[in-house]
Amino acid sequence: MDKKYKIRKDDTVQVLAGKDKGKRGTVVRIIPKKNAVIVSGINIVKKAMKKRSQQDQGGIAEIEAPLHISNVAVVDKKGNPTRVGYKIEGDKKIRVSRKSGEAL
Repeated sequence: MDKKYKIRKDDTVQVLAGKDKGKRGTVVRIIPKKNAVIVSGINIVKKAMKKRSQQDQGGIAEIEAPLHISNVAVVDKKGNPTRVGYKIEGDKKIRVSRKSGEAL
């Protein structure tokens, strides 16, 4: 059974804990097996990359490492980190900010 998350790809999120606390970025990927997200420009780590072909550059590359999903919060339209709730309007279910009540 797939896990459901209130954070989605392309959401703007703010980091709540860790070395990049307070920084913001967009969600690039969600990893359900690890309960983690990869955020652009956040949690950059150095990784040794092996040379795969003649043209390929080997060496040390900087990549974005996963963050636990509990350490990020969605940023609403006003720019405040908030939790996500749901509201049913008519026959549609929409995501809303718990702080302001506005649609995300």
